[in-house]
Amino acid sequence: MRIPRFYDPQPMAEGMHIDLGETATQHALKALRLREGDALSLFNNDGHEYRAEVVATSKTRMQVKILHTQSPERESPLKIEIGQALSRGERMDYAIQKSTEMGCTRISPLFTERCEVKLSHERQDKRQRHWQQIAVSACEQSLRCVVPEVHSPRPLAEWLQDVQADLKLVLHHHSAQPLTDFPPPSSVALLIGPEGGLTEAEVELAIAQGFYPVALGPRVMRTETAPVAATALLHYLWGDLGPTQQDSSK
Repeated sequence: MRIPRFYDPQPMAEGMHIDLGETATQHALKALRLREGDALSLFNNDGHEYRAEVVATSKTRMQVKILHTQSPERESPLKIEIGQALSRGERMDYAIQKSTEMGCTRISPLFTERCEVKLSHERQDKRQRHWQQIAVSACEQSLRCVVPEVHSPRPLAEWLQDVQADLKLVLHHHSAQPLTDFPPPSSVALLIGPEGGLTEAEVELAIAQGFYPVALGPRVMRTETAPVAATALLHYLWGDLGPTQQDSSK
């Protein structure tokens, strides 16, 4: 049976007794019904994994003891930031969840000209917290120990001006330039448009900011599919999914 895994941002070290945070406690008690003596795994975004044991519970509290620390190598050497045009409901949730599972480092939701999503400042904050929790849950499931940061939505032009990476790419199906043309980077910024695509003016603006237009193949993908396919391909070429990386670990 797989040991349940929880994210809790508080400091941890071997031998410590800690009370789990509210979110982790509710899941452990109500959903998984963990009790004294049960094993669990914790991570707090410092890159380590902490094996622990439940030592005390009540209706609203769970205390655990940290038994030992591991430092698994599950983060790719390639850092990927995704600029994802906002899409509706489950499409955006899917893009963030799967991008996290695929190993992205940072996600920036973006307002673009053809974006159909309108959010007040209050709703932006609420959605950002929702998306960040999706990333946390995806890390719990995928065994990642570092949670990607999900930013609040911002205008495309602002992100283009601020983002930093060795290689900047905008998905554009009219481009014929293959990824193999580029030298291996250590970081990539990846811009993905909305359902209706980026306008030509937005693509030109990205190019003016140092982005290269690339296509992943002859087919046009949905906005929530593109980041999954793109991150998989980038990690295969330059990260930790390629045959060279797999062979070197044997």
